Amino acid sequence: MGRVVLAGAPLGNIGDASARLREVLASADVVAAEDTRRLSRLARDLGVTVRGRVVSYFEGNDERRTPELVEALAGGATVAVVTDGGMPSVSDPGFRLVRAALEAGYPVTAAPGPSAVTTALALSGLPSDRFVFEGFLPRTGSNRRSRLRELAAEPRTLVFFEAPHRIAGALTDLSATFGADRPAAVCRELTKTYEEIRRGTLAELAVWAAEGEPRGEITLVVGGAPAGPPARPADQELREAVAGREAAGDSRRDAIQAVAEEYGLKKRDVYHVVHSGQ
Repeated sequence: MGRVVLAGAPLGNIGDASARLREVLASADVVAAEDTRRLSRLARDLGVTVRGRVVSYFEGNDERRTPELVEALAGGATVAVVTDGGMPSVSDPGFRLVRAALEAGYPVTAAPGPSAVTTALALSGLPSDRFVFEGFLPRTGSNRRSRLRELAAEPRTLVFFEAPHRIAGALTDLSATFGADRPAAVCRELTKTYEEIRRGTLAELAVWAAEGEPRGEITLVVGGAPAGPPARPADQELREAVAGREAAGDSRRDAIQAVAEEYGLKKRDVYHVVHSGQ
């Protein structure tokens, strides 16, 4: 009977590869790889010959390719899924195939491997007994700030993935929404030669990121909300929220009222912030 094997790949250090990963790559009938060139390099570094059929399987083609892979399962194939690093289906290709395989009645198993989520969490120095993984934040500033407002009162440690060219903006928005003093850690290039763990407050990390765009793959860990009422948003964030509603057609009065309700503030306080900034 065909089956799917989710194979965890090293984040960077080839020494983290498991014996199971070697076995799966050598024996699978089909290897669905996020990047076939990286798979070739990984197999070469591991001294493994991939004898099965290799197909690309990434975010841009997974919807189209999943039926092909389910068809291979129907023929009795073992289909291994490998990403560029870490566990498949965790903000990486794999989830769509897992769902399709299970719905079709085929077993899904794993050859567990490294995870940037738990590695960064363990290295952050922040509470790790309870945490939330949020994947990538929305790309645009307004959508990102809206999502962060929903998370501002979350008491558990939060873990995000972020792109290097967006990390400065994300940290700035986090500082404004969660509070400048909230502790966090930027974990960059985990297990690789230039691994860096930068710890500090959100405000400190925002300044660091703005001074020079960090490179490489980034996992961001942020402390949960402290007990008590949520931190009051920064004045600039309130002004931008009001201005955004005005640009959408609201009168200033209605915009101030809506923002006050959204943030749980008194209308007169928002009014004062908006007019004091003019």
